[in-house]
Amino acid sequence: MARLYVLLFLVQIVLAVVALISCLSADEEKVKALPRMIWVLIILFFPLVGSIAWFLVGRERPAGTTGVTGAARPGAPAGRPLAPDDDPEFLASLDERSRREDQERLRLWEEDLRRREEELRRPDDRDRPEV
Repeated sequence: MARLYVLLFLVQIVLAVVALISCLSADEEKVKALPRMIWVLIILFFPLVGSIAWFLVGRERPAGTTGVTGAARPGAPAGRPLAPDDDPEFLASLDERSRREDQERLRLWEEDLRRREEELRRPDDRDRPEV
């Protein structure tokens, strides 16, 4: 039974530390309901309740975060993509740039091939015997 109490105490401490880090690293405009220093004091003096209150009430959730069910919150604005490879405009620009580079490379290869074919078709002055 004592091990269970020790485990629950450690979980409470870890939760309080994570809540403190989250509170102190949050942008000022994302701290809701109370000033940041009040949240820090609540988390320090009431670790379990304060930590849970911070995560539920004290901070603004990022747009598009999912709840317990895995569904996006209703009414949450669709934010910008998180990474460049999720941005459709960026992907379209990469596709267009790749297409242009491929066309330019193909054009250069075709020019080189035509030049080489012309060199092979032309009579070479060096191969003629001198008279």
